[in-house]
Amino acid sequence: MRLKSFLCGAMFAGAALLASCGGIGGGSNPGSSSNGPPASACGTDCGTLFIAMTDADGDFLNYTVDVVSLKLQRANGTTVETLPASTRVDFAQYVDLTEFLTAATVPNGNYVAATLRLDYNNAEITVEQNGAPVPAKAVDSNGAALGMVDVSVTLDNRHHLVVSPGRPSLFTLDFNLAASNAVDLTTSPATVTVTPALVASLELVDQKDLRVRGPMVSVDESAGSYVVDVRPFHLRENRFGRVTVHTDSATAYEINGTSYTGAEGLTALDAAGAGITTVALGTLTTADHIFNATQVFAGTSVPGAGIDTVIGDVVARDGDELTVRGGTLVRRGDDARFARGRVKVVLGPGTKVVKGGTSPATLVDTNAVSVGQHIMAFGTATPASSIAANQDEDSRDWTLDASAGRVRMDPTPIYGFVKSLADGGVTLQLESIAGRRVSAFDFSGTGMTGDQDADPTNYEVGTGALDLSGLHEGEPIKVIGFPAPFGSAPVDFTARTLVDFQKLGASMSVTWGREGTLAPFISQAATALVLNLDNEEIGRLHFLRVGPRWIDLGDLPASP
Repeated sequence: MRLKSFLCGAMFAGAALLASCGGIGGGSNPGSSSNGPPASACGTDCGTLFIAMTDADGDFLNYTVDVVSLKLQRANGTTVETLPASTRVDFAQYVDLTEFLTAATVPNGNYVAATLRLDYNNAEITVEQNGAPVPAKAVDSNGAALGMVDVSVTLDNRHHLVVSPGRPSLFTLDFNLAASNAVDLTTSPATVTVTPALVASLELVDQKDLRVRGPMVSVDESAGSYVVDVRPFHLRENRFGRVTVHTDSATAYEINGTSYTGAEGLTALDAAGAGITTVALGTLTTADHIFNATQVFAGTSVPGAGIDTVIGDVVARDGDELTVRGGTLVRRGDDARFARGRVKVVLGPGTKVVKGGTSPATLVDTNAVSVGQHIMAFGTATPASSIAANQDEDSRDWTLDASAGRVRMDPTPIYGFVKSLADGGVTLQLESIAGRRVSAFDFSGTGMTGDQDADPTNYEVGTGALDLSGLHEGEPIKVIGFPAPFGSAPVDFTARTLVDFQKLGASMSVTWGREGTLAPFISQAATALVLNLDNEEIGRLHFLRVGPRWIDLGDLPASP
């Protein structure tokens, strides 16, 4: 039995690794159809299944493909389609977020396998080269352009997906960009060799915010809840089932640019009327899979809902002009697009700036927005008058006039290595901001004087009363918080949360040749596997990633 076959049927701790088991280019007959009963025909013999989509970290600014179908298979071989329509997904946006893909009504029973179909024909992939976003082409291991890709997983006998009346079931798919792709920047355009790898779990894969998006159907103020028709990602049409969103006295709302808290916000949502676009961030209870919202956005506070929006990271600031490059542009009457060009966000005296991460959000002045800040800017977007002859449409520059609009500042994650510690602060060798390499950022003007501008080689983080006892010099750290207001450094960044080395997410990715291998491990037991690093069939990927640190397994003194 080769490793390829072994992985396709394996499940560890309730999670299954999918390693392109269905083949690339339609290996499991892309033209075949479901031979199980349609979900709408199963009547009282149906249950509710929540399917969520997320992503493990990868080296991509944009990774957009079409999700065509997701079929579940019973033990007798019958299959059920869970998606009512295809939807376009930018997986790179889901590193710190899990999205409700659908709330499907499916026949009760035990499901033993699933097949996800991805369409790469119109894929849009962007990588970073020398601090700039550049397009990349997806190819298979033979260098051929990708089309339909089926990825299948078989669950082990102890972890079948059980759908039954009453309590909704949950199925989470985690698309591992780092393990699925090998990037080559030496070609023109850059190429990405794709070997899809997914993790399927019967619970949420990680402790990330869970997002539910869609038009509001109804509000029940007495129960403190509302119902939405699920429309995942930036989909403007179709209905992917219904979800009840539960709220409480601490839930923060922003509806058409106005902030509310608790019951007052639910009343305002009800007054806005059915059909208003909503986005809720929150958590799912483990026991009964009830969705509880911590934040709710509605109306023009949702990107693209009646107002143009740019979502991204501020890479530079000059006076009242912010530069966002490598962000998502959502226009009021158009689909979301990744903007590889520069988006100039114009601020003014009428710009309303809201600092999120607290309940309720706080109003701040425009100087609060500095280099490295992750923002949503709402206003009027206009394209540059022309694009260069060698540019495509997505590389065009834009201007978003937010002088009479709004800017929302969201907590921003940074990665780095500890250089020194002091009371109330830590100095970092800064590696990345919101997943972007520091070479993408121009820190000019961030300091009180030019000599005090933020320096990524000595990036000063104010930590206040946060516990620093778990931090050690030379070790990686993740910090979540906000860059200091523009022109006020030092300090350069104010931390709200610290994640020390021991708590950083770690992943190991290893591939073998297309035919797999007979000798992946030196030894294997119930408690441990020891990799065989001398195996000549080891492929392109063989690394360990801990936070921002990449370790080549071939450089280790012994097999892990």
